[in-house]
Amino acid sequence: MIAAVIPRFGPPDVLEVREYPTPTPMAREVLVRVHASALNRADLLQRIGRYPAPPGWPGDVPGLEFAGEVAATGSDAVRWRTGDRVFGLVGGGAHAEYVVVHESTLVRIPDAMTWHQAAAIPEAFFTAHDAMITQGALRPGERVLVHAVASGVGLAAVQIARAWGAHPYGTSRTATKLPAAVAAGMIDGVALPDSLDPLAAAIARWTDGHGMDLTIDLVGGAYLPASIAGASLHGRLILVGAVAGARAEVDVRQILSKRLTLRGTVMRARTLEERIIVASAFESDILPRLATGALVPNIDSVFALAAIVDAHTRLETNETVGKVIIEMPPR
Repeated sequence: MIAAVIPRFGPPDVLEVREYPTPTPMAREVLVRVHASALNRADLLQRIGRYPAPPGWPGDVPGLEFAGEVAATGSDAVRWRTGDRVFGLVGGGAHAEYVVVHESTLVRIPDAMTWHQAAAIPEAFFTAHDAMITQGALRPGERVLVHAVASGVGLAAVQIARAWGAHPYGTSRTATKLPAAVAAGMIDGVALPDSLDPLAAAIARWTDGHGMDLTIDLVGGAYLPASIAGASLHGRLILVGAVAGARAEVDVRQILSKRLTLRGTVMRARTLEERIIVASAFESDILPRLATGALVPNIDSVFALAAIVDAHTRLETNETVGKVIIEMPPR
């Protein structure tokens, strides 16, 4: 098969597209012919040597999500048939023509959905749903703050908040990205290009001084203490990313006095059992809404696998709104 390979760590131009051994499905596994995948920050970090693949996944082929069709099944795999359209998450290896996954981590793609649309869903909607609903226990009427609101996960989080009857707000470093979040259902947002100082006033205005009930932090760094300061009594903060830095100084007294819940989460390093639970919850709560168009994927741009260097360069500009899609060559 053809795959995007990281032969050595470095800038986007270290990536190579070349022949790579096609994986073989084992017991209860499925071989999926990938038609489209999508790019994530984890892929950029893996390329520069800062985020290695979990054990058991290819260390030199990036890619965390895919949309494709079942090409073959291993022994004891009974859930899927050859030709079924499926999508899902993996720990790596999805920027390739084929990927092997456990059958219970796959979800069926709605009939009317294109490969590009399907590829834009797994990381964004699995992550947003798990963070907001499963871990964040979002309730109708609550106020939600989403940092990096115009990212793939951010736009999914806004839509899910609306679907659950909550009130989403957001931040972005770039003011021109905020209209896309408004179109997705965000009530209001604030641009923070140089400083987080405007955030406190914005939260006070949005919540009438109540504070944010739930914050989904895809940024980390200095955003964490700002989120703590803006949280409501009994507020919940879910840390999903650390692109702004892995360290932050917080006022522990605010956490204590507000009785806050602070949780960190990652998707990539979860066990198989955890992945199956996440896929099942997504299939129950989110898939029906995607099938009817109540929730929609957001695509920034599409690149052929042969242009993987350009795709990485595009994501590194920080100008993207939604997902960068990687299209596999036809066979």
